[in-house]
Amino acid sequence: MKKQFEPRSFAVVGAGPVGCIVAAFLAKGGYRVTLCDVLPELTAPALNPGIIIEGAERFQQAVSSTCGGVDDLSETKPDVIILTVKANSLPLLASAIDSFYQEGMAVVSWQNGIDTELVLSQLLGRRAVMRAVVNYGCTLVKPGHVHMAFHHFPHFIQEMDPESKPAAVAIAEALTRTGLVTHHTDRIVSLVWRKAILNACMNPVCAVTGLTMAQAMNDPIVFHTVDALIKECVKVARANEISLGWDFYPYCIEYMKKAGDHKPSMLIDIEMKRRTEIDFMNGKFVEYGEQAGLETPYNSTLRSLVKALEPR
Repeated sequence: MKKQFEPRSFAVVGAGPVGCIVAAFLAKGGYRVTLCDVLPELTAPALNPGIIIEGAERFQQAVSSTCGGVDDLSETKPDVIILTVKANSLPLLASAIDSFYQEGMAVVSWQNGIDTELVLSQLLGRRAVMRAVVNYGCTLVKPGHVHMAFHHFPHFIQEMDPESKPAAVAIAEALTRTGLVTHHTDRIVSLVWRKAILNACMNPVCAVTGLTMAQAMNDPIVFHTVDALIKECVKVARANEISLGWDFYPYCIEYMKKAGDHKPSMLIDIEMKRRTEIDFMNGKFVEYGEQAGLETPYNSTLRSLVKALEPR
């Protein structure tokens, strides 16, 4: 990465709710933003009338341009590419970015799941790739219109290669100036796993039951499964020497008790007949459990049930 990295142009890949939010904030902050998605009906409103954000944040903002594929970014050559799509599409995206990648360009995984940055770095190299942990909840009301259920900043970002730290710091500062308060961190793995546990204990349960987060937490029988998933995930993390903090389990329970009547993304994916991110959530706890010699019956079961629903 360049020592003096001052990002001025961003590409956001994925015009779902997560991507619309980061694209709108960056554009509001005065940056040149290209919103990219293969579905033109998702990107069209971003130009006119602009992306509408309501809920925890409220504003309307148009982006600079849109495109229908990652390959099209070869013409604009953005300083930063932020990936907000489902993690299962990462190998294809990495290959497309590799075809026009230039030294000094940063690629940020702004996604859920464990090891997304590793998938990207296998093709793009560690110097190019950064990982973020995002702390807002959102749903797509309609194309270009997002309801932001909560915004618990700060968000976090870290480079994979120490030489790219100045670039990661510069991106964090740019995001912060737009209102997406983002801190540079040196413990991104811990933060990724903490969030992944929260996702892995709630997303698949809601996906297979059709319940909202609040409904799942308030049903004593369903809560038993949520609780067992938390404990199993914590056990896997600690067996792999991932630092969560001594009080992480009670933090999880308290956090989940505050969950609103909100559909998590995996339930929405099942309802919309889309592939889920189960392999990068519960599937990763199964993998890391095997690596540490631990059985993971709850994660294995939920992964199987969600995978069974996907073809439908």
